[in-house]
Amino acid sequence: MNPKIELPVSHTFKKEERLCSKKVIEKLFSEGESFLAFPLKVVHLQTKLPGPYPIKAGFTVSKKIFKRAVKRNRIKRLMRETFRLNKQLLPKFSQNTQVAVFFIFIGKELPKFQQMEKAMKKALYKLNEAYSEPDDKA
Repeated sequence: MNPKIELPVSHTFKKEERLCSKKVIEKLFSEGESFLAFPLKVVHLQTKLPGPYPIKAGFTVSKKIFKRAVKRNRIKRLMRETFRLNKQLLPKFSQNTQVAVFFIFIGKELPKFQQMEKAMKKALYKLNEAYSEPDDKA
């Protein structure tokens, strides 16, 4: 078991944690950085967000690849669920740090839960590396 995780861990994903602001989303895609954790593309940006939550997340699936809304909604549900279950892997942000994150599914076929969870964990570890403060300041 990972010693960094404190118990009890809250496995929730509330409305306030979702990225909804059009202004923030536009800023995220114009100024943000991105990386791949196949089949996910992750776009992230440290910015000032409305509300007390340190991270706000959004999820999307290409309409060009998945024509049927049923399939797109299933993939988005999988992404939200794996994020909800694994968001404790993210670092504890300082009081003034807030991060906007957008997860984009770029795969060509419907993923299984295990595949999505593996990709989400990989993405969250990369986000952790990007925003964790170095312990050694020497």
